[in-house]
Amino acid sequence: MFLNKLSLINYKNLATGEFEFDHKINCFVGANGTGKTNILDAIYHLSFGKSYFNPVATQNIRHGANFFVIEGEFKKNEREEKIICSFKKGAKKIIKRNGKPYEKLSEHIGFLPLVIISPADRDLILEGSETRRKFIDGVISQSDKEYLRDLIKYNKVLTQRNSLLKYFALNQTFDATTLSVYDQQLHQYGTPILKKRIAFLDVFIPIFQEQYQRISGGIEEVSLSYQSRLLEDEFLFLLKKSLEKDRALQYTSVGIHKDDLSFEISNHPIKKFGSQGQQKSFLIALKLAQFQFIKEQAKTTPILLLDDIFDKLDANRVSHIVTLVNDANFGQIFISDTHAERTEQVVKNTHQTYKIFKL
Repeated sequence: MFLNKLSLINYKNLATGEFEFDHKINCFVGANGTGKTNILDAIYHLSFGKSYFNPVATQNIRHGANFFVIEGEFKKNEREEKIICSFKKGAKKIIKRNGKPYEKLSEHIGFLPLVIISPADRDLILEGSETRRKFIDGVISQSDKEYLRDLIKYNKVLTQRNSLLKYFALNQTFDATTLSVYDQQLHQYGTPILKKRIAFLDVFIPIFQEQYQRISGGIEEVSLSYQSRLLEDEFLFLLKKSLEKDRALQYTSVGIHKDDLSFEISNHPIKKFGSQGQQKSFLIALKLAQFQFIKEQAKTTPILLLDDIFDKLDANRVSHIVTLVNDANFGQIFISDTHAERTEQVVKNTHQTYKIFKL
């Protein structure tokens, strides 16, 4: 799969822009603030229907304008695919495939498989469990429509249950029958989500560990583990057990929406014991494993976006990444960097065709 052309109007700090891309490597170079990352984000937007860095649609419109349009011309399975994503203040975001709008955004997810590696990925290590759950959900959802549907339904029921708990507290009342309906639905949608997350990690973890060993040169051991109270007790039992606590808190305190992913290096939390270079290598390995997993599941090579990843990596780790990128497993790659000479030297070493766009 390739992105042949991209055009932008009023996207973030870019008034207009038109690009024709190489089928292998494309580099955007320039000083900070010139829009390099925003171009990568526009490509991400075409794949996921939202920004990677700021999912609030109105904040992706250029200052002073009231709409944005992103248009991409792709080639997938020997077929031309034209995707347009547009948003106007006060209106609903529209995504069209070959002129036909999607009824639901979720129908588009997974059609254009894509993986981004960015400094913002540090949030996976530094932030709370929600960020790591979103990572798992995002990977699985690109190749499993049923998982995405269950996740949307689960979150809707969760919102309804939480609203009911607030209503009970506000009105000093309680209705066990109505609450049990939501409990059953959380169990119905949450249980298959849990099973698929565990099955996913069984496949994903060995891929991740292999990628990390290749990047780091095999000098450190890393691991991932899934943390959930649902691994110990059945969902309905936990909901019943935590009922009084939930009524006091006025929200649902147990469920797949509370699960987490533990990141470790040499059996210690990487957040506390990993160096900056180790953490960055960990995150790159995580995303390269995501790439490999999606490729195998979707039977299509995802587009890979590399946003400023050469910064803060030593020359040895950069050379490992270049070797990986040069592998035939990779398709089209987009790179942003502040150093034009460094970028050109890196891509020359891949012996692949490339284009450099200076901003």
